[in-house]
Amino acid sequence: MTPPTEAETAAAHATLYAAGLEVRTAVAGREHVERSLAAHSSTFSRPMQELATEAGWGWMWTRLGLEHKTRSMLNIAMLCALNRMTELAVHVRGAVRNGCTEEEIREVLLQVAVYVGMPAGLEGTRVAEGVLMRMREEAEVQQSEGQA
Repeated sequence: MTPPTEAETAAAHATLYAAGLEVRTAVAGREHVERSLAAHSSTFSRPMQELATEAGWGWMWTRLGLEHKTRSMLNIAMLCALNRMTELAVHVRGAVRNGCTEEEIREVLLQVAVYVGMPAGLEGTRVAEGVLMRMREEAEVQQSEGQA
């Protein structure tokens, strides 16, 4: 088997990046993705954004083995266990977009507390509650603007 050409490799990367960008935008929201890509667009940090979009979102999130809702709950648990609260906030919002209820998110965090530790569960709960409260406030503003 001959190795892929540079053009074939570039095409594969472009395909995964495009698929990843679509899923990433659907889960994390257009504003967040655009802000993240713009903030990390230097020659140093841009390759990391490409890797996250290509591998995380384009390869992992497009697989058929798990629904996006399940992937969201797994990410909440793993990010909480790793104490990655900034990313946790993004994924709590994404979990709601993927159909997770507040009760399901709370249950994931309770399981984190038992299996990972109380500090992780408590901090994750604080972050998630803050995100959920902001989402409710945003929905109320949108609803009141729609009625005006």
